[in-house]
Amino acid sequence: MDYKKLNNVLGWLCAIIATSVFIITAERTTSWWDTGEFIASAYKLQIVHQPGAPLFLMLQNIFSNFALGNLAQIAFWMNVGSAICSGLTVMFLFWTITALARKIIQSDHQSNDKNHLIKIMGSGMVGALAYSFSDTFWYSAVESEVYAMSSLCTAVVFWAILKWEARANKPHADRWLIVIAYIIGLSIGVHLLNLLVIPAIALIIYFKKTERTTFWGISKALFIGLGILAIILWGIIQYLIKFAAKFDLFFVNTLGLGFGSGIFVFVIMILSALIYGIYYSIRKGKVILNTAILATCFILLGYSSFTMVLLRANANPSLNNNDPENVFSFLGYLSREQYESEPLIKGQYFDANPIGINERIDYRKDNHQYTPIKRAASYQFDRETIFPRIYSQKPYHQYFYKGYLGIEEGRKANFADNLKFFFNYQVGHMYARYFLWNFVGKQNDQQGHGSLTEGNWLSGIKAIDNLHIGGQSKLSDEMIHNPSRNTYFFLPLIIGFAGALWHFKRNKKDAAVVSLLFMFTGLAIVIYLNQSPLQPRERDYAYAGSFYAFAIWIGLGVFAISEFFKKYINERNANLLATSLCLIAGPLILISQNWDDHNRSEKSLARDMAKNYLETCAPNAILFTYGDHDTFPLWYLQEVEGVRRDVRIVVISYLTSDWYFRQVKNGTYQAAGLPITIPNEKVAKGLRESLPYHDLNLAGSTDINLLLDFLLSDSNDNKLQMRDGQYENFLPTKSLKLAVNKEDVIRNKVVPQEWESEIPKQMEWTFGNDYVTRADLGLMSVLVNNNWKRPIYFSGMVPAESLMGLDKYMVNEGFAKRLMPIEAKLEKGESLINVDKLYKNIVDKYAWGNIHQATYLDTDSFRFAGMYAEEIFGKAARTLLAKGETEKARQVAVKAFNELPQRLYSMSDVTSYGDVIDTLYKTGEIKFANQLVDRNMKFLTEHMDYYQQLAIDKPENGLEVQNIRMALDSVDLYERILSNTKEKDRYAYIAELSNKYKKMYLSE
Repeated sequence: MDYKKLNNVLGWLCAIIATSVFIITAERTTSWWDTGEFIASAYKLQIVHQPGAPLFLMLQNIFSNFALGNLAQIAFWMNVGSAICSGLTVMFLFWTITALARKIIQSDHQSNDKNHLIKIMGSGMVGALAYSFSDTFWYSAVESEVYAMSSLCTAVVFWAILKWEARANKPHADRWLIVIAYIIGLSIGVHLLNLLVIPAIALIIYFKKTERTTFWGISKALFIGLGILAIILWGIIQYLIKFAAKFDLFFVNTLGLGFGSGIFVFVIMILSALIYGIYYSIRKGKVILNTAILATCFILLGYSSFTMVLLRANANPSLNNNDPENVFSFLGYLSREQYESEPLIKGQYFDANPIGINERIDYRKDNHQYTPIKRAASYQFDRETIFPRIYSQKPYHQYFYKGYLGIEEGRKANFADNLKFFFNYQVGHMYARYFLWNFVGKQNDQQGHGSLTEGNWLSGIKAIDNLHIGGQSKLSDEMIHNPSRNTYFFLPLIIGFAGALWHFKRNKKDAAVVSLLFMFTGLAIVIYLNQSPLQPRERDYAYAGSFYAFAIWIGLGVFAISEFFKKYINERNANLLATSLCLIAGPLILISQNWDDHNRSEKSLARDMAKNYLETCAPNAILFTYGDHDTFPLWYLQEVEGVRRDVRIVVISYLTSDWYFRQVKNGTYQAAGLPITIPNEKVAKGLRESLPYHDLNLAGSTDINLLLDFLLSDSNDNKLQMRDGQYENFLPTKSLKLAVNKEDVIRNKVVPQEWESEIPKQMEWTFGNDYVTRADLGLMSVLVNNNWKRPIYFSGMVPAESLMGLDKYMVNEGFAKRLMPIEAKLEKGESLINVDKLYKNIVDKYAWGNIHQATYLDTDSFRFAGMYAEEIFGKAARTLLAKGETEKARQVAVKAFNELPQRLYSMSDVTSYGDVIDTLYKTGEIKFANQLVDRNMKFLTEHMDYYQQLAIDKPENGLEVQNIRMALDSVDLYERILSNTKEKDRYAYIAELSNKYKKMYLSE
């Protein structure tokens, strides 16, 4: 078989191997974070969060059809779509590695040597399969997220420029550049990471077209590449739309023409300019100009996938983020105006003081024209710096900065602190740590924020790991057998470094190109993202392109190791031995270590948790959610599987926006819209977005019906004059009330029958914030107009500040709290529990995502498992015991034993089982209780030994204070529980532990 056929066959073989593994390990349903939204939006072709991914949604919609109408299989087939994209990525990586390797062999005039063929194909397989089974890439390969398809776009573009390079001196070779432009345009409809390949492409073109390279020539090529990147990123993606918006603004507001007239003229002008440019370049024989204009045309053709966003937004689907139905809202959608932007070139220190506001003019579409709106674009500060890295002024970020950088009280942050945070945290913790995860090993999958016990890299070589993070001589059973503990012993890293050194030795130009790709998809992203600390999740997926580039060098490592062996054995055997060893030290060690924690075929907790939220709600309910975890899986269930479509889901954090405020008034499926009577024009963009509190010292409580009229009044008599002379509505009091019609409450079965005597004539509460948002206005209107006809629920994840001070009227029914007009005297931190409803939900309705039998739980899943033990099972069991319903309490506790995970994952889990264990003892389930106590105490003591060893190995890091405190609290809790049982030996053991740990940690 000749080179070309063998190259094609092995490339496809790598793709088939990788895709098969990905399909086997893919999730069968939705996952956390964005996947629920993506699957729901792809299935119905709706509008996902900014800045959109229309091409991804359309392609995933195709995969949904393979479910053949089985709604429960749609998510799986979309996950298969990602698996196939990832497999194709592996194939193009294989061809990229073999192309780079063959270039070097051909330069030595040895292209026909079969011995070299072994090395070339071996290098392709080693690099491609090593990347396949690396931690970050595998994670994205098995879920319906944009990163798998984005990686495919990157792989195709980099492979295509090598195809151009091999044919650059032949006629029509530049058609490959047009293909690249088209793929780049298409990739905009998936994710923008693909654009970072452009500087590497510019360098390849320069090296090919220039016989004698110079430093200035290379610099010029890179400058041009960066310029093209900037033109696409800002010029085409954003400023093209900005210019279209300005044209439409002029045609509508100045000329009085209809909406869209300016856009039509602008499009005609652009098309005319492009057509004339092509004609001119052909007529004058300007090849470079012709290629550039054609490339622009094909980028725009690919970018046209975003017309789906405009078309579907105008259809007003149930998921319609930002409602980008006109040119200005579309521009806001593309520019991610919903999210905060990070300063890059110049910005404030975290401890700077604001001294002014920079304003910008925005526009909203009204009935006949675009209305200008003054918006606060950014603050001015008294202390700023170039290259700002420690900029966030959120209190918890400020606290982290000070602790991480050792900024003592009274000292201001300086530029040295800024650079320290950049190198140590952003580069070291948020990039190098991820890089080492993929090619050295991983301690566990708990999100790390700098401690020695969570999310560090780990090699498996005890001496090195002990030097790095300590405690390796006292690892607990859970740590040793944790599926997410992956150890590669530096082997993939060593092979990659060997390949990089060999590459620079044999072909500096190509090595420089791969280095540029490695840097731009790694360090450049670190600089661009400018991440603040305490991210809500690990961000390694953002750097998959950098790990892709390093995988090229892992493949080329076969050549480096083969050259070493050639000193001792003949060349053929050296090639075979090097290939075999690299396959073992690369792909095989990666797949063997990573399989157990990347096999998500057993995982269904996100879906089941979403079902639990919906099943908690009474028919025709309104359910207020807050973030991704308690929203996106619910959207998936309703939109795809059709579960509980009578429940109207309302994302309270989105309700602060004008577009979502309009949308929630509309019904979805069997759910009616929210009973909000506030006219849209009262809360249009730029109006009543955040109203200040100004106390008028009103006597008593104010009815929210009257308050709402006051807040929506357009009379200046009911407004507060601001410093700029403008008048604005304001909150005159925080003491609020709502009249309660007891007959309506009883007729609509809002409260349990035994609580009917506790229904007050009016609800009274204190508003919780110093400002009123649109979401508050919407909630007030719901309260005024609902008249208790529809049940109102709040997810347990909705923070207290978003409840408008109504906390004391929230009744726990499981995964959500129901708003009830009930007066009850509660201890601080306690809440009302409708324990009969909670019991029925636990026993008859709730599902638990196979977490008891699953061999592996990811960090989100075990975090929620601990919450279930305490907040669902524990509270139900404790409350039932207090009511004297012992049998029901026993059933709940036994169900907890049978449904919750068999192993613990964190120290907080030990405490969370307290009420369940106590109930098991008190209801006669001694065997189950003893099993949990023994398991939990084993976990606790082994971890306390580990923390003690950490203090010895790493005294400069101090004690694991938070975990030790939880352990001490747990021992006290278990001592109290066991003191009332007949388990004297266990009680004595725990009492001894308590004394030991208190002497050890509380003696001073």
